[in-house]
Amino acid sequence: MAPPSRQVDYPNSLDWRNSGVVTPIKDQESCGSCWAFSSAETVESAYGMSTLKANGKAASIPLLSPQQLVDCAPNPDHCGGSGGCEGSTQPLAFKYLIGAGGEDTESSYPYKARDGTCKAKGLTPAISITGSVELPTNNYTALFNALVSEGPMAISVDASWGGYEEGVFSPSPSGIGTTIDHAVQLVGYGTEKGKDYWLVRNSWGTSWGESGYIKLEKFGEGKEPCGTDTRPADGFGCAGGPSSIQVCGTSGMLSGSSYPTGASLSK
Repeated sequence: MAPPSRQVDYPNSLDWRNSGVVTPIKDQESCGSCWAFSSAETVESAYGMSTLKANGKAASIPLLSPQQLVDCAPNPDHCGGSGGCEGSTQPLAFKYLIGAGGEDTESSYPYKARDGTCKAKGLTPAISITGSVELPTNNYTALFNALVSEGPMAISVDASWGGYEEGVFSPSPSGIGTTIDHAVQLVGYGTEKGKDYWLVRNSWGTSWGESGYIKLEKFGEGKEPCGTDTRPADGFGCAGGPSSIQVCGTSGMLSGSSYPTGASLSK
């Protein structure tokens, strides 16, 4: 499915947490399952957005199972890793959920922080999706439009954030951070102390950053810095793919963005 091409009105700031479509911060622990958390969180938000648009108020959102994705979502081309706790991508998670009929709840398929055997068969999914959209790579306007009109986005970043605690994280003099190695969720944007930022939800628990969030400096259309990722297989590149790619934005956060469509309670 192609991303939305219509121009949307841009509010000065946006925080989808205030609309009830962002679930609580989670913790992936020592498993390399960031892609599963980013995907599950964005499916949760997509369901919240569907009820918000339909009723003017977001319905209660079932908390979904990242472990189902870790155990069950195939990764035959080794995109972003070899699957499970060894890494994968959000588009592959969405593809699996479309075919599987949806995602189970965290309570029915709890998180173990390790690889396991798929146990989804026989469980009743909580939320299903009918499709997904991959946004154009490094396209500021496409991501901005989608964030405003469709809700929180699954994105990929360079997580070289060191001891980040608060404030707007800006590129260092030596570079913007170009080795994509982490998947997170984009939930808004704003301005703080004269710096524009993207509001990003991490999956390292509430004790990290600003209660689990980080603000990445946002520069604007045509102004986002770019660099070269020489290890794309660590992010969303697949086996046999190019040895380097261009990534743009602070921490490369414009590099790979996606979201599910048609989210609803499973029948």
